[in-house]
Amino acid sequence: MGRYFIGRVAAILPTIFLVTVIIFSLQQLLPGDAAQMLAGEEQDPKVIEYLRKKLHLDEPVPVQYGYWLWGVLHGDLGESLRIQEPVASLILQKLPVTLELAAMAMFVALVIGIPAGIVAAVGKDTVWDYVANVVALWGLSTPNFWLGILLILLFSVQLGWLPASGYVSPFEDLKGNLASMVMPAFVLGNALAAVLMRHTRSAMLQVLSTDYVRTARAKGIAERKVVLKHALRNALTPIITLGALEFGTLLSGAVLTEQVFSIPGFGKLIVDAVFNRDYAVVQGVVLFTSTVYIVLNLLADLAYFLVNPRLRG
Repeated sequence: MGRYFIGRVAAILPTIFLVTVIIFSLQQLLPGDAAQMLAGEEQDPKVIEYLRKKLHLDEPVPVQYGYWLWGVLHGDLGESLRIQEPVASLILQKLPVTLELAAMAMFVALVIGIPAGIVAAVGKDTVWDYVANVVALWGLSTPNFWLGILLILLFSVQLGWLPASGYVSPFEDLKGNLASMVMPAFVLGNALAAVLMRHTRSAMLQVLSTDYVRTARAKGIAERKVVLKHALRNALTPIITLGALEFGTLLSGAVLTEQVFSIPGFGKLIVDAVFNRDYAVVQGVVLFTSTVYIVLNLLADLAYFLVNPRLRG
């Protein structure tokens, strides 16, 4: 286990380094001058020159990257040019909101996707299988922003059951928090549930055709026990990997959903930063979410190692 873990960590370190290079390089291609933006409307040449030196913009790009990477290694992701606040502080402020949204969306996806996949696999080529596949196709084909707008029109405008937008902290009002998060969580979980359903169905069909499942049935073991204990347990191996990776996607890919529902998470933060050319925030958020995605991939590999006895042999 220890050797496997060390090997996986050694493999992701070059990946994280390459991510930092790509993020910094792409930032250099974006239009705009940070020094001129900070100088204000007067554009005083002396102020611009001072800011260039302060931000190391007068140095060659590799030197700028060195300064930035050194700061990152010491926990300094820079400072927002727009609101003059450390990027790390902004990330810590928005992280609980995005984590809550991602966790609720993952819960929705698991509750819908895995049972639907099991039912579709057990009832292969029956009406339940066709219904599950149609629902999955609908989930994959429906744009998140369109579904979000429809839910707002139905549950907020027509029925008045839920708030159309905004966010309430669970520490202030738990009921209000759940009411504000249920629609965006369903929008994100809907698409992910379709993916989980298809993968669960495929994995279950493969496991249900194995010899040990046929042997369990021949011994007279109840079908429910065969499906849930013998088949599902072995089919969960690829689903664990998929779930971990998709959770990382939820953390970084909820931009449109957060914009539609005005959720103040990473998505809204990075969109506002792009429109305001706040490059330090863009770099910091992208680097953070990329690192989280890579770490979740590592955790998925470790979970795969623990679940699959053949890897430990």
